[in-house]
Amino acid sequence: MNCTVRTLCAALLAAVLGPAACSEQPSKEAAHGAHEDPLPLPFRLALMTGHVKAGLALYRAGEPAMAAPHLLHPVSETHAAEREGLDAYGFNGALFETVSAALKEGRTAADIEPQLQVAEENLALVARKAGGDPAAIIAFLMNNVVEEYEIAVTDGVVTDVGEYQDAYGFSLVALERAEQLNGDSVKAALSDLIALWPSSPAAAGSPAPIDTVRIKAEAVRAALAGT
Repeated sequence: MNCTVRTLCAALLAAVLGPAACSEQPSKEAAHGAHEDPLPLPFRLALMTGHVKAGLALYRAGEPAMAAPHLLHPVSETHAAEREGLDAYGFNGALFETVSAALKEGRTAADIEPQLQVAEENLALVARKAGGDPAAIIAFLMNNVVEEYEIAVTDGVVTDVGEYQDAYGFSLVALERAEQLNGDSVKAALSDLIALWPSSPAAAGSPAPIDTVRIKAEAVRAALAGT
């Protein structure tokens, strides 16, 4: 898709946030400044939350070094564009500054578990206030899950662990958004997708083939079509 068409799609999605607003939804590159127009806020928030969820899973699994890049998204100047407009919905950056400081100090996740839970709750609160069509957000996240996984796994080996973890985090966010939908088919399809990762997304010795991830993501889309 060329930039002009993608920009038009982003504008339509911003207006209606419908799952069928464009046959090819924008990917996370738009949130990082690859295009002039930013993604709609609910999509940017979903991406940021995915990074945080991946980071928290890694932190709690005793992988602080791996967790740090993901958990920097809510506080890093590099990712400031993702956060634009979130303060109006109650985003509390200070919570994530506390988490970032704990990482630097070498504190364990168990030491600051209450703060981690409050940070998660803050993102959930912002998501509720920001709104957006949950089906459109989930479909958008499925595009990104497949995109990230294609980069992450080469010839059956995890060659980019950060992207592997991103795909996991985006899947978790999609499952969270599915709570807003009627019925359990989307949640079941997403649970099948998430089961492709080990309990900690640090890295898999034998990651699922990309074709399997595509099939699972397509099953989520099919379930969305039935809601």
